[in-house]
Amino acid sequence: MQKSLDYGDFVPAKKKFSQKIDETQGSFVRVNPNVTKLSIDGDKITIISKLSPIVQKNEPAVAESEALPESEQIKITGGEDFTFETPDESVPHRSDEIKKFLADDRRSLKLKKNAFNLLQKYENRERIEDEKASRVKQPIGVKLVVIISFLLILAVGGVTYAVSYFVSQDTRSNAEENNLAINSRTASDTENRINSAVSSVTMFLDLMTGAVKDDESAKEIEKLFFDRNRDIVAVYYSRAESGVLLASNKFLVTHEIEKENVLAYIQQESESSEKAKNGSFEILNATPFFNSPLISLFCPASSSSGEGFVAFLYSTAGIGESFASGSINQSFLVNNDGIVLIHSDFEKMNSAADLSSLKIVQEMLSSPGNNGQLPYKDENGDEYIGAFHKLGIGSGGVITVVKTSVILEGVKRITYRNICIMFAVVALAILIIYFFAKSLSKPLQALTEVVNEVNKGNFNTRLFDELKLKRKDEIGVLERSTKNEREILNMVSRLTNTGVTKAVITKKIDFDPHLKDITIFFSDIRGFTAISDGFKKRFGEHSAAEIIGFLNDYMSRMVTCINKTGGIVDKFEGDAIMAVWGVLRTDNLDWEKMSENSVTRLLKEEAHREYVKADALSAVTCCIAMRYSLMKYNKDAAAFTEAHKNDPLAKYKPHIRIGAGLNSGRATVGFMGSFDKMEFTSIGDSVNFASRAEASNKPCGTDILITQDTYDILKKDFIRCEENNFIIKPANIYNEIIVEKIPVEFEVKGKGKQHFYGVVNMPNFDIEKFFSTENEKYEVDVDCERAVGPAGPKTLKEVRELLGIDTPDFEKVNLDAEENKIQVAAP
Repeated sequence: MQKSLDYGDFVPAKKKFSQKIDETQGSFVRVNPNVTKLSIDGDKITIISKLSPIVQKNEPAVAESEALPESEQIKITGGEDFTFETPDESVPHRSDEIKKFLADDRRSLKLKKNAFNLLQKYENRERIEDEKASRVKQPIGVKLVVIISFLLILAVGGVTYAVSYFVSQDTRSNAEENNLAINSRTASDTENRINSAVSSVTMFLDLMTGAVKDDESAKEIEKLFFDRNRDIVAVYYSRAESGVLLASNKFLVTHEIEKENVLAYIQQESESSEKAKNGSFEILNATPFFNSPLISLFCPASSSSGEGFVAFLYSTAGIGESFASGSINQSFLVNNDGIVLIHSDFEKMNSAADLSSLKIVQEMLSSPGNNGQLPYKDENGDEYIGAFHKLGIGSGGVITVVKTSVILEGVKRITYRNICIMFAVVALAILIIYFFAKSLSKPLQALTEVVNEVNKGNFNTRLFDELKLKRKDEIGVLERSTKNEREILNMVSRLTNTGVTKAVITKKIDFDPHLKDITIFFSDIRGFTAISDGFKKRFGEHSAAEIIGFLNDYMSRMVTCINKTGGIVDKFEGDAIMAVWGVLRTDNLDWEKMSENSVTRLLKEEAHREYVKADALSAVTCCIAMRYSLMKYNKDAAAFTEAHKNDPLAKYKPHIRIGAGLNSGRATVGFMGSFDKMEFTSIGDSVNFASRAEASNKPCGTDILITQDTYDILKKDFIRCEENNFIIKPANIYNEIIVEKIPVEFEVKGKGKQHFYGVVNMPNFDIEKFFSTENEKYEVDVDCERAVGPAGPKTLKEVRELLGIDTPDFEKVNLDAEENKIQVAAP
């Protein structure tokens, strides 16, 4: 059996084809444009040509010879055997450039098509630039506003800066004085508390070593001492080789501290003990050892207590109140090594944080004086004001810091308010000057902008809302009339078609008719006459409103599917809908008049073919979406009827079925009618054939029919068929279409014998993605999900079962016998 091959056809390597994409199924063979004949006879492929073929396979095939003598057989590695014969007839002459172009990959053709599109975009950009160049760039009113605004900003801004600067200086000076006062007060309180504690401990030890004669008295004095001095936790005094530890049992129990731990700590600080014996006064951070806010003080023993030293633990819970961070100032106590002794942050005390890297600490340790103040910046670049005061007893000192940005926050707020006031004044001045200078030109400019937006097809531009309607002069009348134009345009759009109205306004179409290759859609409701009679019997004089309400609900769902796929509703005829795809496309058919050797023709022809294919695919996608929307409507209608079954008139919405027909072909498109009434529509045999396809759904037992012409446009890329060896390219898998040929040929007036194809499903159709473009929260109805997509039907039989359609007897089919435009072909 012989079969002709066209450019880009697929030559199989297997006789049985898998439904999956398999790289071993065959080779794509590029047939050279000069080939006059190519045939397959069994396993033998014969090509009649004077040029060698180009074979594209996963493993590149290489021709063994480029010279092709008459009747010489050429072997191609990895492919089939080809026999080449010299053509009997001469091949039309073409230039070398055209030959190379036609032999090149289709992807190269696509790149050139993109280049052509880029050229169009460049021309459009030049047109836009020309429009901008014609506009007034420097109106006098704008210049006046800029000059006055600059003077106001300079004057008010200068005053604001001067005020902010001097207020900042005063605030900073007050903050420094306040910080120094807080530091002095905190240091004085700390020093007094430590001195008081030392005095109390000294008196206690003198009393214990001199006046107490028995143990019972000693215990009473010890208990009385710790009860009255709650901040003193434990006292240890050492004489010669021995030492005595006295402690507040209540504090130790409360904080879970053992006496042995206190002794261990004192023994651990042997270095400080030795310094105390030699007359030094040491203050240490004991918090890390006991996990409680404590400091330890090592001092020489008094003469009454003998030689040695005295060490006692002091709780900073009371003294810590002076170091609290409740205010904007932060105080802390450090020793001569920069180690934190008292801080409001317990973590820093517990870790004995080393703050010696702070500039204020370094300043205190290196300063010969007992107090001082210093502005500095930390490692993060934040500015602080720091004050220090060395203790008169022991080592270390109290440091108080405050962040500059905090104390200047109020000034910043005042400055911000002043700037806001400045801009408010400037804005007010601009408005006054602007309206004064442009009392006429501004309204006219606004009107011009509105008209420009309307000319672009934007009937609902927000610029309409900016028009001032309170003027009493001619401009006010013009503004009100222009705003009313929006409602008129929107009404005209709804009464005709939004896309057509915008196209007319933007001059993308004119009133002259054009021939265009389009895809036409027709649909109607099955048994609508009976449905209408049912409404009349139930609702009587109210039936009109009920019927219109039901139709509006149904049609709004269908029109949504049309709009989402780029279709244009042509008209509503009762329950029928006519829609088209491609009528507003700006391409024309002038390329058909060009020479067949013209590269421009090839580019435009390829682009046109892709446009037509995209229109046909969009139309089929629309029909698939309609099937889901119809099932959702029927479910909602059943719920509506059930909800209103007890109403006086028992409102209801009927369960319906529809038929849809698609045809692709050339039609006359344009405005048609009389001088008083015109409408934008499409006429021609292709339109009539689409209507006949819709009418054929009933005898064919289908809900969606496409004609042979539409099928031929889509089959290679989107339908698994013999023409593509039942393989679809990965890029087209998402838009795969399942169809079944109606097993009857029809005699079509002017077209001869034709086949209709019932659309079964688009198995990869994403319902949620399709309907969620305008509603991100769209949820797919699980009951209706079986209508289309992955869960949808696989055969026409399943479609009929899903929709409740009887399988027809095709031997008795007689389509439109009265009009006699489609008849069953004789067997």
